[in-house]
Amino acid sequence: MEPRNLFEAKVQELLGLIFNPELKHNPLIYWSVVTAIIFVCCAVSYFIIRYILIRIIHSALKKTKNKWDDVLIKKKVFVPLALLVPAIVFHYLGRSIPDFPPILLKLVYPFVLIDIAFVFDRILSAALEIYNMHPMSYRWPIKGYIQILKLFLYLAVGIVVICYLIGQSPWALLSGLGAMTALLLLVFKDTILSFVAGIQIVANDLIRVGDWIEVPKFNADGDVIDIALYTIKVQNWDKTVTVIPTYKLIEGSFKNWRGMKLAGGRRIKRPVLIDQTSVKFCDKKMIEKFKQIQILKDYIDQKEQELEQYNKEHNIDDSVVVNGRRMTNLGTFRAYLTRYLKNNPKLRKDMTLMVRQLAPTPNGIPLEIYCFTNDTNWGNYESIQSDIFDHVLACVPQFDLRIFQRPTGDDVKSISFCSEEIRQ
Repeated sequence: MEPRNLFEAKVQELLGLIFNPELKHNPLIYWSVVTAIIFVCCAVSYFIIRYILIRIIHSALKKTKNKWDDVLIKKKVFVPLALLVPAIVFHYLGRSIPDFPPILLKLVYPFVLIDIAFVFDRILSAALEIYNMHPMSYRWPIKGYIQILKLFLYLAVGIVVICYLIGQSPWALLSGLGAMTALLLLVFKDTILSFVAGIQIVANDLIRVGDWIEVPKFNADGDVIDIALYTIKVQNWDKTVTVIPTYKLIEGSFKNWRGMKLAGGRRIKRPVLIDQTSVKFCDKKMIEKFKQIQILKDYIDQKEQELEQYNKEHNIDDSVVVNGRRMTNLGTFRAYLTRYLKNNPKLRKDMTLMVRQLAPTPNGIPLEIYCFTNDTNWGNYESIQSDIFDHVLACVPQFDLRIFQRPTGDDVKSISFCSEEIRQ
């Protein structure tokens, strides 16, 4: 007797011992018992493989010094294998039970095939991540090729499963689809485009529900609240909802602010316009005044020594103010702002932080503050930014500088009639 037939004979003998012959006269009880036994056997086999055998494999792989096996654990390559054993148990138990529905046994093969496809999908994902660990991946990326392999893998599995269920050869199905290709592309154009776009979005992790995105083409600026096959819904900050066709989002460009949230820092990039006519060299009185500012004292002392040494080495005639090197009120103010930002506990010190002077404009000299807050919440971010610029605007006059502002009614002296004293 063949091993498989021997196994089925033993199973039938065991079932004969479990089932009372009288149960067959009551189909409801009989099939209830059969279903319960099959379910328990499949559940036990799944538990043994998933929570015992696979955990043993993971524990063994974690003890090695290799990094590639850690990727296999991360991508859960072995987890889908736990479903194969219950499927095999279900198949053999079903064949051993008389009058078992053949349609259920026929579904085992597609289930096993799809599960194997999941295993290969995760193997390809793990292989891609392992490859990306190598410096060569920056020059020759293979992510696109892996995605094509996955696409063909699921396409091939889908064709084989359909042909198995309908009892046809895969080649017959492919030849029949060839004549319908043009009609299918015309009727299901939007569906195909949206499906492919959805695969790209998921595979490349372009957007997720909850992401803040900007899509200027559709005037969308807000949080993603729904991702469906045909549409993506964005709730704008004014609480309106913009509906974007899925494939249209991929066609154009959009900005995703998820990176800002993951980094934990939100950028402040705003200039203050300084009146160019208020920029001047610092005299001794100004320098003594600036030394009284605590965070500037060390800077002033160091700068004085540096400039004095330079002017002495180059025999500079300091009787003329433009000779040599001197401190300016704008440069000192810029140094003050840099130190003020570095001492601000609500700014990230591990990210770019600077105060820079941009090219002069007809509206003054832009003195730009460039830094990152440690709070990405919109309301808190605006509060931090406002506090910084409140302080900046209030400090400008302390350095004998002026903010550029176009004349208003209060800046123009009113014209009045001449009094009798003036005429005399």
